[in-house]
Parts: sequence; structure tokens; C-alpha cells
Amino acid sequence: MKAHEEIVNLKLNDTQMRENLNNAMHTLQKNRLKVIDDKFKDWQGLRAKAKQAKNNALMSLEERLVEFEKNATKNGIKVHWASSDEDACEIIYEIMKENNISKILKGKSMASEEIGLNHYLEKKGLKAIETDLGEVIIQLDNEVPVHIVVPAIHKNRYEIGKTFQEKLGAELESEPEKLNAIARKYLRDEFEGLKLGLSGVNFAMSREGAFWLIENEGNGRMCTTAPDIHIALCGIEKVMESFEDAATMVHLLTPSATGQFIPTYNNIITAPRKNGDLDGPKEVHIVLFDHHRSDMLAHKDYYEALRCIRCGACMNFCPVYDKIGGHSYQTTYPGPIGEVISPNLFGMDKTGDILSFCSLCGRCSEVCPVKIPLADLIRKLRCDKVGQGENPPLGASNAPYSKMESFAFSTFANLATNGNKWRFSLSKGHYFNWAVQNFKGVLPVIKKWSAFKELPQIKKDLYQEVQNIEGVIYE
Repeated sequence: MKAHEEIVNLKLNDTQMRENLNNAMHTLQKNRLKVIDDKFKDWQGLRAKAKQAKNNALMSLEERLVEFEKNATKNGIKVHWASSDEDACEIIYEIMKENNISKILKGKSMASEEIGLNHYLEKKGLKAIETDLGEVIIQLDNEVPVHIVVPAIHKNRYEIGKTFQEKLGAELESEPEKLNAIARKYLRDEFEGLKLGLSGVNFAMSREGAFWLIENEGNGRMCTTAPDIHIALCGIEKVMESFEDAATMVHLLTPSATGQFIPTYNNIITAPRKNGDLDGPKEVHIVLFDHHRSDMLAHKDYYEALRCIRCGACMNFCPVYDKIGGHSYQTTYPGPIGEVISPNLFGMDKTGDILSFCSLCGRCSEVCPVKIPLADLIRKLRCDKVGQGENPPLGASNAPYSKMESFAFSTFANLATNGNKWRFSLSKGHYFNWAVQNFKGVLPVIKKWSAFKELPQIKKDLYQEVQNIEGVIYE
């Protein structure tokens, strides 16, 4: 794994990637705003309803999970429980081994990325083949998703055409229709004789003992309908109480993710194939996995991140993400939501560096359809990272941090929370302007700021300017 500073500088200098991302993000932003204006009468009311439904499910999660297992089992679905990522991978491997299956085809699933399923099966001599078009592209290029909804959004059609030429032996093409045709032929050959398909889960409904998948390409339906066995991989936080609650989430998810009013395909899985059914799998398995979600649920602050419906809106509007791309985060979930859940799922010691990939502008909190206060949670995690937070997440005690950084933040907090000290420091700060300007290339924190931005002058009347700004804010 490269140092974060190294890969960020690499991506900042990748002009083609930045152009691709900039164009794509602005398109997604415009599409979202348009569909909300055109199709919704009370978007904010729907957000509040979804937040409440998600909170209700999380606050009764043990009951929801027990109810889901009972009703799903009654429907003929086999329910498996996994505490860790390794447990989830092992369950899937054992199902493959019992049925003498060496290849699975996967619908889009960030959960499978989280547990490292592809690499786990590869080490066992088995194959996991992606079928989502974006996932196909990045698997051929031996990359990981750059975005949780549109995994190959950092590539343009010319780059994709070159990948298909080099990896699939296709003619060099750049027209979307022809590129789709190449991918379709490749996947149809793989689907022939398929025995086992794997999918993620968007929402599970405990009352009905069923689960809901949404997609735009139809490949997910192939993975859940064509094979003899279907395995669904589901984080425990995806379990809602009812179909009605899940429907509320779907109404928010697709507009937030891609700017569509409704998804192209809705797949609601209630049972394996029954007598008289013309298609569908003979067996349906669902793996409910924890992977530190219970720890998050027990935290007074970070449980709110479990409301996430994986729409990617926070990434689409993030002014940092569209400059550095998802690969800079070097974790399964990039962007603002990734900065919150990655330290909780994978450990602060392994992913804490990405907390600096945030300007605290608050856009992510504003656009999150389920009202997760992402900017506030990132700020709290930064406190945890330097040893100043309460009840820090996994791995925080082993997370490396700068003592100088910790001292600087402690000093600032001391000044900012004492009226007399704050006023005095603002009124005298201009005396240090010469030192800051002349030694900006060597001062900690300041040197990184000045490498990319012009350092502002600390003026003598700074205190009065701040007072004027505060007056405007509080009027």
C-alpha cells in the first residue's frame, strides 16, 4: 500500500482521471437536482421519514434479525450468520465446495469487496467473475472500485475500449453501444451453464423474510435467477422492518445515486423456486455478516453512519473526492462515508489517514438522503485519531499521529473555548504574520497549506473582522 500523500499527489497530477471525474460528478449532481425538483413534492419530508425508519430498525436490530431469520427460513431461504469478514468468506467457500462448484458470477456487491471475497476464493483456486459492467472493466484492469455506485466512473469510453481490446481480444471501439455489445458477448459466454450466482442486498425486510435488490443492467437478475444456487451477502444494518420502510429507502436511493426517479430493475427475493415456477434458483442462501457493525451500533455517535443506503451522493458532491478519486482512499468505501465507516470497520490504525481528505464544507451532510451528519462525525473521528475523543473506534490506540498535530489542536481548542483568550489571540495574531509568511516553507501544517494555496495575511484588524462576520451569522 502506498503512503496516502504519495498516491494523492499521483492522482492530482492525473489530468485525464480528474477530467473524467469532474465531468461525471457534475452530471450526477445535475441529474439529482433535476429529478428532485421535477418528481418530488416533499423531498425533505421523505428524508425525515427515512431517517426515522432506519433509526427504528437499528434501535431494534436484534429483534429485526431474529424476525428476519424466522420468516426467511419459513419461506425456504437458508440463513447463515458471520461475525467477521473471514467467516463470511468461509461460508460461501463451503457452499461452493459442498456443491463441487469452481466458479461464481457476481452481481454488484460492495459487501463482497469489503470482505475481500474475490481474493479469498482465488487463494482457494476458485473464480469469482464480476457481471456489473463497471465491475467487469475494473476486474479486467485488476483495479478496485473507485466509487460505490459507479465503480469505473474514472474511465472514459476510449480507455474502456482499449481495455476490452487488450483483455478480451475485441476490436478497438469507443462507441457506447459497441462497447456494451462486447461486454454482453463476454458475459453471455460466462453465464452459460452457471451453477451459482452471488449478489449483495440493498434492503432486507424482517416482517416478510425477503430481500430487495435494485440495479440498472439486468446482470443482477441473471445472477439471482439463472443459476441453481443464489447466495446473497448482507450487512446486518440492511435489515428493515417492513416492505413499506424499504420502499421509502428505494425512493431516496436512485435519485440520490444516479438522478433516476426509479431503478430499471427491482428484484424482490422471497423464496427459492417452487413447484410450477419456470425459473429461479433451487436454493437461496443469505449470509448476514457483522464485521464490527455491532461495535458501531453501540457507539453514541457513529451508529448514525449505519443508516447509510450506499447511494454515493456524498461522493458525488464532495469537492475533495472529485479531485483525488476513490483510489486515493485505499479502502473499500471512499469519500465522506468512507472516512466515517472505514476507521470503524477496518480500524483507525489502518485507515485513519483518510480523515484528512475533508474540508468540512458540510456538503455531504446536506445531500445525504438519510441525514447522516457526516461532517460532524469526521470531525469527531479526527479528535479520536489524536487521542482527544471519547470512546474511540477500533484500532485508535494503535493509530499513528503527530504529537505536534495533537499539541496544535489542543492549544487551538483551549483558545477557542475561552472568550478572553480567544479575543486576545485574535487581537495580537498579526504580530506573528511576518514569521508565518517568511517561514511558511518549514512550519508544520503551514508548509503543506502553502505548497498548494496562497497563505492569507494575518491583519491587525482581524478581531474586528471576525466580530463582524459573527454578527452577520447570528443576526
